[in-house]
Amino acid sequence: QVQLVESGGGLVQAGGSLRLSCAASGSIASINTMGWYRQAPGKQRELVGVITSGGSTNYADSVKGRFTVSRDNAKNTVYLQMNSLKPEDTAVYYCNALIRNLRSSYVNYYWGPGTQVTVSS
Repeated sequence: QVQLVESGGGLVQAGGSLRLSCAASGSIASINTMGWYRQAPGKQRELVGVITSGGSTNYADSVKGRFTVSRDNAKNTVYLQMNSLKPEDTAVYYCNALIRNLRSSYVNYYWGPGTQVTVSS
């Protein structure tokens, strides 16, 4: 069994900052890409930013220069530092990871349950 658990969401004023964390646990052999997606009410889930095991990153245009994805491979944890937050960043943020299961050797994408980020104007 593999689990992802996010933390760090909340309410913040426009222009403020938040840091999200996501820890993977369970039957993990290795983790490739880790990242963050978000879903606002009435909209489809969209990519925010991802990071490979080697540290390469990719971001949505809407967050470039404001958000930073990083990871601690020793802790199986990925972070999302969000600065200069805007009301349009309000969404449920989901952690995602491509994980090889230690027991089955299967590689699958896993999702966390999500954490709410609300940015007030």
